[in-house]
Amino acid sequence: MKIIIPMAGIGKRMRPHTLTIPKPLIPVAGKPIVQHLVESLIKSFDTLPEEIAFVTGNFGEETEKKLLEISHNLGIKGTICYQHQALGTAHAILCAKESLDSNVIVAFADTLFKANFKIDTQKDGIIWTSKVEDPSSFGVVTSDGNHKITRFVEKPAEFVSNDAIIGIYYFKDGANLRSELQFLVDNCQMKSGEFQLTDALENMMNKNIGFFTQQVEEWLDCGNKDATVHTNQRVLELLKDTELISARAVIKNSIVKPPCYIGDNAVIEDAVIGPHVSVGKNTHIHNSIITNSIIQDDSLINDANLDNSMIGSHVEYKGKFFELSIGDYTTLC
Repeated sequence: MKIIIPMAGIGKRMRPHTLTIPKPLIPVAGKPIVQHLVESLIKSFDTLPEEIAFVTGNFGEETEKKLLEISHNLGIKGTICYQHQALGTAHAILCAKESLDSNVIVAFADTLFKANFKIDTQKDGIIWTSKVEDPSSFGVVTSDGNHKITRFVEKPAEFVSNDAIIGIYYFKDGANLRSELQFLVDNCQMKSGEFQLTDALENMMNKNIGFFTQQVEEWLDCGNKDATVHTNQRVLELLKDTELISARAVIKNSIVKPPCYIGDNAVIEDAVIGPHVSVGKNTHIHNSIITNSIIQDDSLINDANLDNSMIGSHVEYKGKFFELSIGDYTTLC
């Protein structure tokens, strides 16, 4: 089994946080989004995958180092592939064509989920879905009584299904997928200037390749600030029975309302933190009340009253009540 993670997008909806790091490396409950994704996926495997191929843009050496470190720490070979132009989902996956063989999972990097399943590797393909209230903003599938997919519909104007595709796919034959993706590119079959994965899937279905749906219990989005803060809340709840506060954190004359993540060498003094707050390593918080927020590494927060906020790394903030979204290397007093 191999995992391909397309993550070359520039993350416009997450600015200013994505001006300095790609969205999949933004921390949620103390770990990068992409690390949570990979750890959730490998729970469904009987053995560790042999490779993770990260499809990135021109994000630089430091980002590549962090991605390879994530795979190394999980005991999996990591590979960096490049998508130099934003030409769609099918094109992004094809940029990892050297890894498209045998059994393959494709997982887009802003997708987190709660599920408990094992992959049926004998199926031609599996597409994970989640029930949504308004399917008009998503790609959806229709399926028969055996969960076999009968149709793909992109952002339906009229209701056809509320089974939304969450961005995780299993393919029994990665080489076959590679051929179908290459066919789209070679024949310039584009929609709105992009090569779409769903076009390849439809071509495969027309050749009697069977795709099946598999439901996740909960789909967690990291597409913008509010969604990411909510996902941080949900992940902390899922992890609340684990140790989330570092033994190397310093907490003085403060109250920490669980669940909260507090990283190495963080200092919390004369403060009330939580619930649902993640504090990165080396961050100092003084004389503050903070709820439902993410504060990254090496920041200094004084005299703050924050809720539903995201604060980047190397930030200095002194103020009053706000709902904030502050990127890295910012001073606000």
